[in-house]
Amino acid sequence: MTSTNKTLAQSLLAFSKDFSQQHIKQFGHLPTREHDEQWLSPCELGPHDDSHHYWQPVAVKTESVTDENTETLSFSNVESALDLELHPDIKTYFTTIFSGEIVAECSEGQLSLLFAWNREDFDRLQENIIGHILMKQRLKQAETVFFAVTDEEDMIISVDNTNGEVWVERVGCQPHKKLSDSLVSFIGQLTPKSLVTDTKIKS
Repeated sequence: MTSTNKTLAQSLLAFSKDFSQQHIKQFGHLPTREHDEQWLSPCELGPHDDSHHYWQPVAVKTESVTDENTETLSFSNVESALDLELHPDIKTYFTTIFSGEIVAECSEGQLSLLFAWNREDFDRLQENIIGHILMKQRLKQAETVFFAVTDEEDMIISVDNTNGEVWVERVGCQPHKKLSDSLVSFIGQLTPKSLVTDTKIKS
C-alpha cells in the first residue's frame, strides 16, 4: 500500500468514526438498522429493539482469518475479468471498512457514500462495478467507478479510473462536473450527517 493509499484509508477510518460519534451526540446512541439473520455484518453490535440492531463502520482486517467477514478483500477478480487495472484509490476505498451507507454533505450538497455491509455485499458490489465499466466501454466513454449516490435520480459520484479525480456523472453519460482532484481530498471535505435533508448535489 502506497503512502497515498494509507492516507486515504486513514481518512476513511477517521470519517467513519466521526459519523458514529456525531450520531451518538445527536441521538444518544449509535445508528440502528433492521436486523436480518440472512444478511449479517461485522458492523452489527447487538439489538436496539426486536427488529433493529445498533451498528457502526468497522475496519476490514488485512490479515487472512477464518471469519469470512474479515478476510482480506481484493479486486483481483474484477481486474482479471475486465483486463483492466483499477485505480488504487478505488480499491482502498472499498476494502478499508465494512459499513452501511453514510449520508454526508459537501459544498455541493448531500450524498450517500456506498460501502460493503458484509463479504457477500462486497461480491455484489464487484459485480455492479464490472457492469458499470462494461457499460462505459460499450459507450466508448472513459472508465469510472461509482462510490456514492445523490438524491437526484441517476446522478452518481465517481472516480476517474485514469487519474483518480472525483466527478459527478449521470448514469450512461460522461462525467460533467469535477468535485475534487482525489478521493482523499474529497473525503476531507465531507461532513457526516445523521439525518437526511432535502439538499442535493447540484448537477
